[in-house]
Amino acid sequence: MKIIVGLGNPGIRYRMTRHNIGFQVLDRLAEINHISFRIKRFKSLYGTGWIDSQKIALAKPVTFMNRSGEAVKMAADFFHLGMEDLVVVHDDLDLPFGKLRFKQRGGDGGQQGVRSIVESMGGNNFLRLKVGIGRPPRGMDPTEYVLGTFDKTEQSQLEEILSQAAESLNVVLLEGLEKAMNQFQKRN
Repeated sequence: MKIIVGLGNPGIRYRMTRHNIGFQVLDRLAEINHISFRIKRFKSLYGTGWIDSQKIALAKPVTFMNRSGEAVKMAADFFHLGMEDLVVVHDDLDLPFGKLRFKQRGGDGGQQGVRSIVESMGGNNFLRLKVGIGRPPRGMDPTEYVLGTFDKTEQSQLEEILSQAAESLNVVLLEGLEKAMNQFQKRN
């Protein structure tokens, strides 16, 4: 079993913000694979299902971004999963908008949700799917930028990006990381 966690902030205020792209990718993955987020447990909205022969749990922590690790640790402990069974989907300011990048291990890159997970799990040996949101315009506070909504140009591309990100997760689970990296990191 694998657990895929999308990072974001709970509530209608944050729903369509750049910082919530992890939630949006998980929503698309759930839609494609007919999994619903009907259960609230582990400080998360979560659902379980299958992607082909791979059993998965999808989780969207409702703890706010900087405390995501609490929810991830609770879910991982409940399902008896280690870091190698964890995939975290999150926004990345340092990637151009729409660019996808997988990363195994490494630092948090300033992403507070990832930092919280590393601290709670006691290590960083888990897979991440970073979804680029680009840098803020010159002079704009990064916090204001990530908590802002996508502009019209970004919105017109968002559906395709969410679909690509969800499909890349399917490929990781069914065909492996190398195949997903070759297929999706070079695409956009």
